Amino acid sequence: MNGKMHSATGAFSNDGMRAEILNPFVHKLELDNTYDKIKTAIFTVILLPFRVIVICYLIVTAWFLACIGLYGLSEEDLRRKPMTGWRRALRPVICFIGKLSYLAGGMAITVRGRQVSREEAPILVVAPHSSFLDSCIVYATKMSSVIVRKESMDNYVGKLINYTQPVYVWRDDPNSRQNTIKEIIERATSKEDWPQVLIFPEGTCTNRSCLITFKPGGFYPGVPVQPVTIRYPNARDTVTWTWEGPGALKLLWLTLTQVHSSCEIEFLPVYYPSEEEKRDPKLYARNVRDVMAKALGVPVLDYTYDDCRLIARAKQLGIPGATSAREVSELRSQLGLERSQLELHLAASGMAGRARWLSADEFAVRLGVPANDLSFRLYNIFVQRSSGLVYFPDYLLCAAFLSLQHAPLSHLLSYAFKLYDSQGFGRLNPSNFEEVATRCLGLCQEDAQNTFRQADLDEKGYITYDEFISYAQKKTEFAHIFASDTSHHKPKTQ
Repeated sequence: MNGKMHSATGAFSNDGMRAEILNPFVHKLELDNTYDKIKTAIFTVILLPFRVIVICYLIVTAWFLACIGLYGLSEEDLRRKPMTGWRRALRPVICFIGKLSYLAGGMAITVRGRQVSREEAPILVVAPHSSFLDSCIVYATKMSSVIVRKESMDNYVGKLINYTQPVYVWRDDPNSRQNTIKEIIERATSKEDWPQVLIFPEGTCTNRSCLITFKPGGFYPGVPVQPVTIRYPNARDTVTWTWEGPGALKLLWLTLTQVHSSCEIEFLPVYYPSEEEKRDPKLYARNVRDVMAKALGVPVLDYTYDDCRLIARAKQLGIPGATSAREVSELRSQLGLERSQLELHLAASGMAGRARWLSADEFAVRLGVPANDLSFRLYNIFVQRSSGLVYFPDYLLCAAFLSLQHAPLSHLLSYAFKLYDSQGFGRLNPSNFEEVATRCLGLCQEDAQNTFRQADLDEKGYITYDEFISYAQKKTEFAHIFASDTSHHKPKTQ
């Protein structure tokens, strides 16, 4: 594994060459021609109902068998010792039915390589994680034990998940991470005949364009692991479920109305850690990721779970360029803008007397950077297709958000009032306030207008930052503005 490069800010391929900046959390999927629309409509009528009925029948059958197998066992029993006897003998039957449910939906699962025994590799490391349909790996690996949030068990598939004897994660437990790692270590090093532990180390869904940072939890035991890759080599990608893109129901509908879909699962050779890797789980995780990236033919990118949370918060607030927030941060770093803080200086002095709509060359000049590929890519994230220009306050707001991401939202608002006041005084008329409210507070147009009317007590036709803050402090719905650690939406995970 010598000679590999890793960076906290950049993407590197396995040979150490710089990779293109990617956004692994965006997936575009549209029915872009009349033929596809007509075909999908026809199959929705004649194929979808049949497939749904058969799939539901198979899932209910598997669920019924799981109920029988779990009868008389508590969750504590499932955590204390592995299943034996007739309960364990039901697993191949449930796996067979599970595979049939995918086949009934038109998806053929191809398995390459050989799954080794638990003695050879107690842990299976699976990537990339890109879809709820990745759950097929549970059936392909003879119901290996998954890592699952305890709150996810309160649904009809909870019995099926319980049958894998999962490692539970309690999100409301402050020691959840440590307890989960402890249980993984106990399972992986136990002398008993537990199922292999199955881990998606990326921790969230991506579009398979790269492998993001692997969480080290599954590598703490220091035991050999077997890497497992998942591919969906289909002409139309109807399975990828990311931050920006179609929702789960739309993807399921489009997948079930395809004539045929494919999933390829490949078991790679067992990875045996060195003594150094056993001492350093993060190094172990990075090196396994490199092996898997090489097998997949994709670059690695040091995105983390925190990056997902950052993107989620930016999207929730309505920050311009939200889904590309990490890419913006990366480009700013490469252009040296994080060091100079030029954008914040501009934001602090307001936009009075400055052009607000910029071409690519004007954008680079305003930033004080060369007009090159990096500045153009940054420009292209914010360009408005109708005009071909960038609205510079939108870029500055995103830059300020990235620099102030750990500060209370009120700090960002103080910049926004200056940025979106065309006169430069920090006084926002209804139109300007609507811009700020939809970009910083996640308000819709109607709510923004109502908020302005309530905050403009003197009916001056404008409000200042101080006036808005005074109003917001009295409203519980704006309490998050003053919190230093605001809540985030959770990313899509399995």
